[in-house]
Amino acid sequence: MHVSPEQLKAFLLDSELATKKQVEAAEKKAATSKQKLGDVLVSEGVISGEQLIKLEAYILGIPYVNIEKEIIDPQALKVIPEPIARKHNIIAFKKAEGTLEVAMLDPEDLQTIDFIKKKSNLKILPRLTNKESIKSALRQYEESLRAEFGELIEKESQSVKVVAEEAGETEEQSLQKQAEEVPIIKIVDAILRHAVTQGASDIHIEPQEKEVLTRYRIDGILHDAMTLPFAVLLGIVARIKVLAELKLDEHRLPQDGRFKIETEDYRVSFRVSILPVYNGEKVVMRLLRENVKGFTLETLGFGGEALEKAHKNLRRPVGMLLVTGPTGSGKTTTLYTMMDIINTPGVNISTIEDPIEYRMPRINQTQVRPDIGLTFANGLRSLVRQDPDVIMVGEIRDSETASLAINAALTGHLVLSTLHTNSAAGALPRLLDMGAEPFLIASTVNLIIAQRLVRKLCPDSRDKYKLTAEELKDVGIYIDDGRVMSFLHKNKIVEPTKKWGDLEFYRAKPSKACPDGYKGRVGIYEVLQVTESIKNLITGRATSDDLEKQARKEGMLTMAEDGITKAAQGITSIEEVLRVTRE
Repeated sequence: MHVSPEQLKAFLLDSELATKKQVEAAEKKAATSKQKLGDVLVSEGVISGEQLIKLEAYILGIPYVNIEKEIIDPQALKVIPEPIARKHNIIAFKKAEGTLEVAMLDPEDLQTIDFIKKKSNLKILPRLTNKESIKSALRQYEESLRAEFGELIEKESQSVKVVAEEAGETEEQSLQKQAEEVPIIKIVDAILRHAVTQGASDIHIEPQEKEVLTRYRIDGILHDAMTLPFAVLLGIVARIKVLAELKLDEHRLPQDGRFKIETEDYRVSFRVSILPVYNGEKVVMRLLRENVKGFTLETLGFGGEALEKAHKNLRRPVGMLLVTGPTGSGKTTTLYTMMDIINTPGVNISTIEDPIEYRMPRINQTQVRPDIGLTFANGLRSLVRQDPDVIMVGEIRDSETASLAINAALTGHLVLSTLHTNSAAGALPRLLDMGAEPFLIASTVNLIIAQRLVRKLCPDSRDKYKLTAEELKDVGIYIDDGRVMSFLHKNKIVEPTKKWGDLEFYRAKPSKACPDGYKGRVGIYEVLQVTESIKNLITGRATSDDLEKQARKEGMLTMAEDGITKAAQGITSIEEVLRVTRE
């Protein structure tokens, strides 16, 4: 059983760690705010977080440990796989004869304890610890994996032998043999596994003159992962071609394929692209995590009026909702999240995509196949005859697809799609360029969302600062500071008395856990609702500048302005916002 408020109260008063008045005030606040008594006592500064955990450990009769600065033996650490350790906040930190000491935030999680006991065949000794200890230990998993990964690559690279073609053997048979070499299999498996654990979105395997460079894209930025001897290139490419079911002996033409890896811990699809380059074949693999669920528009970064407009327009039965931005800006994730919101038993959703990135239950997904004539336009013609309520078109690329999408929106469907434009307002002239009639665009387009992804500051390592007069002036070039401040006040992000000079921002501070000071990404958005005044501008063939000017008059925040509001909340940095919004 957990420590009850009565137990905690009695112990605090008996030990004189808190006065009766302090405890009563905390009880009152806990009742009104629906917080735990202990959390209120910590937030009010009556006791420290460390003291609270020690008290709970004492009352429960469970030893307390602080392993924040402890270097854990890798053999003990590995007893509990990292995903389980991360999910259940449990760390194996000491392994002895027949016993395993585990540090936990909830030592009464008997189900997890029983699972580890059966898996390890050891007697489990639970210990209570704090969040900082768990965070520190989780970082040691990464360090252990990195060291193990480096050793494996070095060892297996030296084991690879360049196999000469035997008499009568075709090139395909020779490459098949190399792809099945144990060292090659181990190297490729390690590259894939390490990319998954690092949270990479793409793997680049690039042949140089004398070596092979492997890079991972993490949070939108490419990082060097390792350098391999050139001798392993043919084997690695052959192994990846075998996994993706591509032609082994085709080296002159680009090839695309896909394969999936499923383990107890993760399920990831790898979209493979192979391109001939000067020194051989370059491989790029996009990682698509199939078991990542639970996205909402809020977790993607939508807030305030932008969130309200998005939800309102998703409830409309007809019309078009467009998401714009460059490749890699998160458009597909936004569309899939929206489809997930409206994916109910009473709605028939059909899609035409290139490629299908995530499989979604209850949604009818069709893959574009231009080689057999199944284009976006042809697929969309067929979808309309499938009695859909909602149609998702992966991308509007040409005038034919644009015309069909608009007609579908006119004839009683909600159409979701993407366009490659830099701003929300730029989508409307782009449709005009594709030959769509202005009155049809004005009648069908309900909402346009433009977006970019910015890196999130690592909350444990960031430096607080205030903008200087010069910096305020620089930021002012990109935003309307009055409208941004109004948003911050209206949404209670900052106090009404605060002005620009009072706001505190954060800079990235590199640390062991976050080498460049960032971890994860979040979207910044501009959401343009097509109002009557916007419709009039569209029918008059207004420029994107005129459309944006009117939308801002009606309250739309630009991407830069939305980014600055997130910087004011400490989610990202001003430098990161300006990096992705400067054109």
